[in-house]
Amino acid sequence: MKSSKFMTGVAALAFSTLILGACSADSENGEDNGNASQSTTAEESTESSEDTEAVSGASLQDGTYSLKELNDNNGYHVEFSIKTKDGEITESNYDYVNSDGDSKQDDKEYNENMKDESGVSPEEFIPQLNKELEDEQNPESVEVVSGATHSSHSFQNYAQQLVQAAQEGNTDEIEIDNGAELQDGTYTLEEKNYSNGYRTVFSIEVEDGKITKSDFDNVDEDGNSKKDDEEYNKAMEDESGVGPDEYIDTLNDELVKTMGEEDAAPGDVEAVSGATHSSETFVLYAEQLVNAAEKGDTDTIEVDNYVEE
Repeated sequence: MKSSKFMTGVAALAFSTLILGACSADSENGEDNGNASQSTTAEESTESSEDTEAVSGASLQDGTYSLKELNDNNGYHVEFSIKTKDGEITESNYDYVNSDGDSKQDDKEYNENMKDESGVSPEEFIPQLNKELEDEQNPESVEVVSGATHSSHSFQNYAQQLVQAAQEGNTDEIEIDNGAELQDGTYTLEEKNYSNGYRTVFSIEVEDGKITKSDFDNVDEDGNSKKDDEEYNKAMEDESGVGPDEYIDTLNDELVKTMGEEDAAPGDVEAVSGATHSSETFVLYAEQLVNAAEKGDTDTIEVDNYVEE
């Protein structure tokens, strides 16, 4: 359902005592590793555009916002722009193009090979992702396309960055130094607004080009972790079978482990059953932090997340 307000991250959950569970991963050439399905559990959001109203988070400013990958992969790189008007995304233009500006959608051989291997082709999944963003208005609500998991996660990540630019009204083109070696340092992302008393804070540490520490958490105004909220943990464990004291540590450990492998991406981190939405948010933000590490940009990323009541 189309919403006039974009909601992102854990702060957009608007859930009673719940949180969510399952996602996917893949490889670059064949795209899918067979784990592209999404399931909904008790952590399902109770948001309703008819019954709720945004109380925090800047609206999208009118304009055109663009993003570009600097490096080709298999002869193509992403070019992506969105157009916004009256606080909504009116047009999504995501594509893979070569050095001549030709679209991967028009590469007959590439389409046939990917279709044979993964069951889906660029001429199918690219328009699908663009339409879903226009319909849903929320990058995190765009469903992962089976057979094109890696591209779907990249789409969600880049769309999120474009939405953040639109909130700021910053029309400078975002440059992604994709595939570059991670530069040593600490990279941080923080949500600005609290939902149900918590907001996401997330940092990674990189040493010798590898992520050596992941510190994803939800904290209250006093800096206390949701992991230490006994009432919250019990309620979620009773409902979903897992609580923040378990899934937060699991996601952090899995990111460090996964990113130690060759050609890995945050989307390769398996979702925690019972905590789907939180797993998806984790991957979305981890992708941004990796992009920052590729450029060596240690400025804190601020996400002006929408909170609805």
